[in-house]
Amino acid sequence: MAEGYCVKCKAKKEIANGVEEVMKNGRKAIKGKCPTCGTVMFKILGGKAASTPSNPGNPPAAA
Repeated sequence: MAEGYCVKCKAKKEIANGVEEVMKNGRKAIKGKCPTCGTVMFKILGGKAASTPSNPGNPPAAA
């Protein structure tokens, strides 16, 4: 799974029980728990989540 930073342990650790989520702004992230202390860990992934375009096919007409 993904590796994240635990603020309680102050170390990089493997995220346990990680679940991929999409945040409000459309970016993907992984949320899980620290295997040592159980604190919630959250890692933001690069790029936007794949979504269907709002206007498929027809580009806006240039004036």
